Amino acid sequence: MDEALLRSLTPSVLTILVRRGADFAAAEDAVQEALVEAVRVWPAEQPRDPKGWLVTVAWRKFLDGARADTARRRREGLVDEEPAPGPAPAVDDTLQLYFLCAHPSLTPSSAVALTLRAVGGLTTRQIAQAYLVPEATMAQRISRAKRTVSGVRFDRPGDVATVLRVLYLVFNEGYSGDVDLAAEAIRLTRQLAAQVDHPEVAGLLALMLLHHARRAARTAPDGSLVPLAEQDRGRWETGSIAEGVAILQAALARDRLGEFQAQAAIAALHADAPTAEETDWVQIVEWYDELARLTDSPVVRLNRAVAVGEADGPPAGLAALAALDDALPRHTAVAAYLHERDGDLTTAARLYAEAARKAPDLAERDHLTRQAARLNARRSR
Repeated sequence: MDEALLRSLTPSVLTILVRRGADFAAAEDAVQEALVEAVRVWPAEQPRDPKGWLVTVAWRKFLDGARADTARRRREGLVDEEPAPGPAPAVDDTLQLYFLCAHPSLTPSSAVALTLRAVGGLTTRQIAQAYLVPEATMAQRISRAKRTVSGVRFDRPGDVATVLRVLYLVFNEGYSGDVDLAAEAIRLTRQLAAQVDHPEVAGLLALMLLHHARRAARTAPDGSLVPLAEQDRGRWETGSIAEGVAILQAALARDRLGEFQAQAAIAALHADAPTAEETDWVQIVEWYDELARLTDSPVVRLNRAVAVGEADGPPAGLAALAALDDALPRHTAVAAYLHERDGDLTTAARLYAEAARKAPDLAERDHLTRQAARLNARRSR
């Protein structure tokens, strides 16, 4: 049973259904039912045309679900459009589906949440963490988005900015290692860059390439996290770095700065440093200032506090951190790092242990626990 094949075909099948007139929520349900049927039937005999099989079964599931009088009349008009037997066209509709989900009837945040859930395959919990909101709040937002687009014909695709936001969040979730979506996000962003001439599209592609170039060095053989300063830079993919820098430079030359270009510039400065000690932290702080101006994001200001601590010393970093809400995710971990850099090992060890208890995943929790243990061992000597 090829589960990867099923996952890869799902966006195209969903796109075909909504194009044929199915409202989004009903189409999503029908596709899920077709996938369940495939899991049941395919192990015995996988069809020669898997995509065509899924389209046919999903469409029939949709029609079977339309039991109300209005839906029944609509079904009678649509039944003639049932896909004919035979091979389905080998077209990648994933990016098109991203645009369809970013519908003008939705707010940008709701469109992003709906797309991440329906197309990106992220869980409600993962999306909530990306938006720094409770899981229940995000579940309600996604449900409202589904109700909003229920019955809406998807003939007015959303804007590029919303699609970029979705691709960015999908990449970040994949890059974290929790779900392997980073390569897919890069592939789709390349497609978008080939279709849309916009510096922020280029900025996002550059950012992805620069981060992805370091992926192999981010974990040790035992799966533990390796901080940026300790990574083996010989394992970084120089080809991806060179491509990312070239794309970024061309985008910046257009003098239409956006948040993805600013983030890519920070990533490029890290990639350009031969060693961690040679990192141009002063220039990184300047780019964080630009990024904070563009986004007013608390996460950006948290990362800026780390950069200030490297450029101007730990006390300056702690002062910048003090201006932020201590409930911000990873605030405690940053405080621990800056206190360690300032020589206060007792406070740093306590904060590392506290941060470990708040960590969003096992790998980060283990890393922070080891940091606390390392400092406690140093203090006991």
